[in-house]
Amino acid sequence: QFYVDSAGTGRYHIGEPPDYRSVQVAKLNNIDISTQKARQFAIADFDRFDIIYAMDPSNLNHILGLTKDDIHIGKVKLILEENPHVTDKTVPDPYWGNASDFEHVFRLLDNTCTLIAKRLEI
Repeated sequence: QFYVDSAGTGRYHIGEPPDYRSVQVAKLNNIDISTQKARQFAIADFDRFDIIYAMDPSNLNHILGLTKDDIHIGKVKLILEENPHVTDKTVPDPYWGNASDFEHVFRLLDNTCTLIAKRLEI
């Protein structure tokens, strides 16, 4: 059994719902994220989770900057490092784009999460 959660590294969206475009793309893919609320990554998350994925190097460095513990550091990596079919390991931020940018990010993460899930089934 697995527990998956999401958190941002900044405080500015705490308690807010996802971007409406994310909600729309998720809904088109039979996933309801409309009731989710943003939360900030907490130091306690290092102990709550076995793997901590960051979307880009900036967030990775922010998370790593919260600990000096080698065990915690070993849990953190870029999510796209799990996808050998992707050369750019930074998840693009679709915020300033359009619906197709959100769809692209969804597909990129969905494909990567499928690879992770298959690996964890073993």
